[in-house]
Amino acid sequence: VPQHVWRINVDTPEEAHQNLSFGAADRWWEQTDLTKLILASNKLQCLSEEIKLLPALTVLDVHDNQLTSLPSALGQLENLQKLDVSHNKLKSIPEELLQLSHLKSLLLHHNELGRLPDGFGQLVNLEELDVSNNHLTDIPTSFALLINLVRLNLACNQLKDLPADISAMRSLRQLDCTKNYLETVPSKLATMASLEQLYLRKNKLRSLPELPSCKLLKELHAGENQIEILNAENLKHLNSLSVLELRDNKIKSVPDEITLLQKLERLDLTNNDISRLPYTLGNLPQLKFLALEGNPLRTIRRDLLQKGTQELLKYLRSKIQDDATNPGGEPPVTAMTLPSESRINMHAIATLKLLEYSEKQAAVVPEEMFDAVRGHPVATINFSKNQLREIPPRVVELKDSVCDINLGFNKISSVSLELCLLQKLTHLDLRNNFLTSLPEEMEALTGLQVINLSFNRFKEFPGVLYRIPALETILLANNQVGSIDPLQLKGMGRLGTLDLQNNDLLQVPPELGNCESLRTLLLEGNPFRTPRAAVLARGTAALLEYLRSRIPA
Repeated sequence: VPQHVWRINVDTPEEAHQNLSFGAADRWWEQTDLTKLILASNKLQCLSEEIKLLPALTVLDVHDNQLTSLPSALGQLENLQKLDVSHNKLKSIPEELLQLSHLKSLLLHHNELGRLPDGFGQLVNLEELDVSNNHLTDIPTSFALLINLVRLNLACNQLKDLPADISAMRSLRQLDCTKNYLETVPSKLATMASLEQLYLRKNKLRSLPELPSCKLLKELHAGENQIEILNAENLKHLNSLSVLELRDNKIKSVPDEITLLQKLERLDLTNNDISRLPYTLGNLPQLKFLALEGNPLRTIRRDLLQKGTQELLKYLRSKIQDDATNPGGEPPVTAMTLPSESRINMHAIATLKLLEYSEKQAAVVPEEMFDAVRGHPVATINFSKNQLREIPPRVVELKDSVCDINLGFNKISSVSLELCLLQKLTHLDLRNNFLTSLPEEMEALTGLQVINLSFNRFKEFPGVLYRIPALETILLANNQVGSIDPLQLKGMGRLGTLDLQNNDLLQVPPELGNCESLRTLLLEGNPFRTPRAAVLARGTAALLEYLRSRIPA
């Protein structure tokens, strides 16, 4: 920083020595002291202790430089209200900084801070504090004294827990703890009555915190955790909630109490283990966005999910009326109904075109399931999560209508010829079985678009797949595949996704780079040396470009 910047309040301007007649605008002795200094986006490695010559500063902005330390003289800028030292290389901050009693905004994000001074709570007038993207492993307990703090950002650190005293921040409206190692949230957090936005994404939470006093909470973001259970207790006090984001967890069911969230506008449940939803969800008056992709929903067809939130809500509302007239969800038993059929969901077969017998741990699918279809055009079969050792031969009876079959999580060791006759098939899920090969007859499945063969026992890429031109997605992760044929893959003009993670590929043929239809190519977890992990991490387009550059001339 040029010397005269620090001395701007002290030194007489040059022109004073030359010009002895001053107009009103030139009366330099009446000018006020410097109050704002912005030195951002330079290459500064240090700041001079002479900064103390600028005691009237209220704003100091030195973000995006190469500072490794701050001068202790900073503590003498007693009028300072905003200090931005983000995007530098600071490993610590001087204790003197804690003397800045008028400081309202302190931005320390994107540095290399391993800890904060214990006396941090002395900055009692602080309203905004951002320490995200550092290396912090804990928070000083004196944080409890920051009772005027409105926004606190702790994201992208290494915090394993939060001090319970944080609940004393009675003015806090926004708390961001994204991407840490939190396994729990202190129960006292529940008393933070001013909290409006709480970000807990990308942690290790197993349950949502109960927040009975957070009556003003509008946004709760808890995606990418390990939450399995959503309790009524978690929800029933959150009367003001408008955004609830729970994507990429392990939630199995949604309690009926979700309908108490009358102000909910966005609900994101993408990629969980939810098999059924309370139909009353359709009655939430403000709901504008509902995301459910990637859940094993039994009663909602995939094409309905793709039609958007309003269609989905309309469908859920229609089901409430169905339930009202037929509370058990089972067909009424009439003289025409066989006793064994009363446990078969005829509504699912007739209305949803779904034949379902999943999570029964059954070795066979009862004949009466197929008997019940009786000419109904079933589009979806779900026999997943059983103990089936073979594909039920009677699936062939549904060959004129079935397009989606889920046989995942069974003990199937071979694909039957009956399956190869289902010419309308577009989606086939055979993940988590004992398959080692596929029959050549599968070539007849000319409409097949998506096949999931993850977690089987394939040692070779199934050759028949190269000859199914409609395939758009092949999921073969967690097998023992040792090689692939790039020339045959190039001929698959619609193939957009190929997942070969965690296999035994010893090399990646450079010619794979010519498969230009690929939008997603996943190869992590294989024993090949090149391309290196850094290349894989740059994404599919960069990976394909790298492979093309390695093709021998």
